[in-house]
Amino acid sequence: MIDATGRHPAVQALARHFEYGHLREDLQPVSKLFHDLAAELLPLVPDDPELTAALRHLLEAKDAAVRAAVVASE
Repeated sequence: MIDATGRHPAVQALARHFEYGHLREDLQPVSKLFHDLAAELLPLVPDDPELTAALRHLLEAKDAAVRAAVVASE
């Protein structure tokens, strides 16, 4: 779980979407890459609209990568 304690509510809301434990085992490594990047980014960047945008785009990229992995596994 990404620790977003004390962060802006928008940052907290986005951070929770980087969890990956609920995914199938074969999809978890793909999602974990994005989780780890988000977790490393938060201590480096202050709460700001640009951080929210960065997290949103990272989340979109994670979703696309996971979808690609789902299609590849079919």
